[in-house]
Amino acid sequence: MDAPSPDSPADETATAPHRSGFACFVGRPNAGKSTLTNALVGTKVAITSNRPQTTRHTVRGIVHRPEAQLVLVDTPGLHKPRTLLGERLNDVVRTTWAEVDVIGFCLPADQKIGPGDRFIAAELAGLKRTPKIAVVTKSDLVDSKSLAEQLIAVDRLGKEAGFEWAEIVPVSAVEDRQVPLLADLLVPLLPEGPPLYPDGDLTDEPEQVMVAELIREAALEGVRDELPHSIAVVVEEMLPREDRPADRPLLDIHANIFLERPSQKGIVIGPKGKRLKEVGTASRAHIEALLGTPVYLDLHVKVAKDWQRDPKALRRLGF
Repeated sequence: MDAPSPDSPADETATAPHRSGFACFVGRPNAGKSTLTNALVGTKVAITSNRPQTTRHTVRGIVHRPEAQLVLVDTPGLHKPRTLLGERLNDVVRTTWAEVDVIGFCLPADQKIGPGDRFIAAELAGLKRTPKIAVVTKSDLVDSKSLAEQLIAVDRLGKEAGFEWAEIVPVSAVEDRQVPLLADLLVPLLPEGPPLYPDGDLTDEPEQVMVAELIREAALEGVRDELPHSIAVVVEEMLPREDRPADRPLLDIHANIFLERPSQKGIVIGPKGKRLKEVGTASRAHIEALLGTPVYLDLHVKVAKDWQRDPKALRRLGF
């Protein structure tokens, strides 16, 4: 039996170089970027909500494969800013774009291409050397004919902006449809190199930031439309409870939910504290799953007047 030649496919597989690098998901607010990041990583690293502009940090989720390490950067949605916070979030997006190895532009299957998408495509056109993949999200919400029409529209969007997509791929993060394929398409576009993070790490977000985000996610559910952007959460303290037996640990977490106006407190607290209790119960379950330990969660609601427009307040709240 003949030995395989040096350039046979089997030999190429055996000697394929390891790749590692950063991929960034961009798109209008509420385009499904955070849900997609969580689906690729296989666990919750980015908070999600049906409210636009939920993401306020560049959360890094880490996908480990034998042949590659893909670090996903989930950015806030690029939008027309109305506050200082909005301007800073847009700055975060543009800085991230300039530093990643590949960009995934998320375009929902159930929404027509709009001015916001064209604005982002025009900005991406300036990043000549960075490969761009069009990710048509929420494909489970449309029929095959509508999906085909959206894929054609997305292809046209790239041409109108003056660049060619490296790939166009429809996905459904909710149904895990073509999510592994998206990873397959992203990996070859990464540079060769060793892993950037230890095996098993799923995010580089500090635990306190992730805990604060999980509390904010719970607080966002079921509140009035105008309130989400007024909510910020700061974890003041995370300490193991003293005098607990080793087999029954308890982590004490003290956190403040900040709002912009006194009139908003009643919405978050609810009648006789019912709403705030629900926020605590929902977020505690996610926090315990994240940290792997029982948690005592102490929540307080405070007012930081017009914090989205106040540079000092933004710094204090971590922006």
